Amino acid sequence: MNAVTTSRYVAEYDTLAPTLPGQSLSWLQQLRKDALAKFSANGFPSPREEEWRYTNVSVLEKKLFAPSLNPSISQTDTEALKAQQLDDAWSIVLINGHFSAQHSRLDRLPAGVTVTSMAVALGETQKLASLLETHLGQVVKNNEHSLVAFNTAWFTDGVLVHVPAKQILAKPIQIVHIVTETDAMATMRNLIIVDGMAEAQVIETFVGTDNAYLTSAVTEVFVGSNAHLTLTKMQVESEKAYHFGGTYIKQAKDARFTHHNFAFGGLLARSDIHTDLDQASECELNGLYLGIKRQHIDNHTRINHLKPYAISREMYKGVLDDRAKGVFQGRVIVAEDAQKTDSQMNNRNLLLSDDAEADTKPQLEIYADDVKCGHGVTVGQLDEKSIFYLQSRSVDEETARNMLTFAFANEMVDKIKIKSLHDKVLEQVLVRFPQEGVEKDWL
Repeated sequence: MNAVTTSRYVAEYDTLAPTLPGQSLSWLQQLRKDALAKFSANGFPSPREEEWRYTNVSVLEKKLFAPSLNPSISQTDTEALKAQQLDDAWSIVLINGHFSAQHSRLDRLPAGVTVTSMAVALGETQKLASLLETHLGQVVKNNEHSLVAFNTAWFTDGVLVHVPAKQILAKPIQIVHIVTETDAMATMRNLIIVDGMAEAQVIETFVGTDNAYLTSAVTEVFVGSNAHLTLTKMQVESEKAYHFGGTYIKQAKDARFTHHNFAFGGLLARSDIHTDLDQASECELNGLYLGIKRQHIDNHTRINHLKPYAISREMYKGVLDDRAKGVFQGRVIVAEDAQKTDSQMNNRNLLLSDDAEADTKPQLEIYADDVKCGHGVTVGQLDEKSIFYLQSRSVDEETARNMLTFAFANEMVDKIKIKSLHDKVLEQVLVRFPQEGVEKDWL
């Protein structure tokens, strides 16, 4: 820990605090105070911590990122923002960590459905403030690690999504995070609540202009009994940016949760996805990370089977080129009471360069005796036999390699059922690797 830089962040907090939302809420002020104390004592995570051993965030200690107080966006950036918004979705936009009503599209939301700014919700009505008091900071605690505490203390805004019981949304909700300022710190806290027997799809999109900045976004999710939520994260931030995104989920009995995580951007990016499963609940975690140049992309998942009869499926794939480094740490914990658990975890990595690196650490912790659990890991290069087969069918070697690379990645892209989102993700895959001999229509 760099105590000097940490103390600078803490010292700046006194100036920032009066501008943060929820000043009149004693419970929130206590939550922030506890978080600040946690961060002040521990600083940013260190590779000495087991769950951060592959990812060194000391760069955050060397540079003081400043919270943005200006949510404005230029006309040029407006066009870039519009290009990221899906036509067939409601969208709520945060610019430099602040809600922008001007750029959001929230018309004709069904009655009872709430999609609003976190800052607005904290100060608007007693009903929403009460909802936040009941749920905020309940899935993930400040002691999870100090970047969560950092987010809790510093968040300037975020999004509240509440889908009431039995409501089935006809189209997805898209949360667009965009950062436009150099050396900015965009710190957001999101809360998604899907009540019993409801169904929803939520998409988080992270983009930014070609600047160095820090994004910190923590999303807490509650999926009610017999409810179904599909949450997709597409992170395509600047090649100079630093990204921490944590998604923490609590599933009720018979709840179904599906997560798609596409990590393509950032100089250094870390994503945490942790979920707690109740009785007979189901969880599916899918991920694709693409690293080029000197990118460092870290994915950390944890699935807690707490009750019997729950099912989890996890598949993460990585494609790494140049001097990029990819990290996957997947952990499945089966509690003593979680009999009849069915869990499978797989991580597959494709290295396109001799200098690329993949660090993978799958873990199973099983405390029950009547379970079906397994995991698999591979790290390697393209199969020479497959390349030879394509060459025998009059395909040149370079095209054959490109085709096999895209086929490897496209398995994860094809899991997306929303066509407009599928096309956005596929577009990002295509721009990151050689395209010679590959036609978009094939994929």
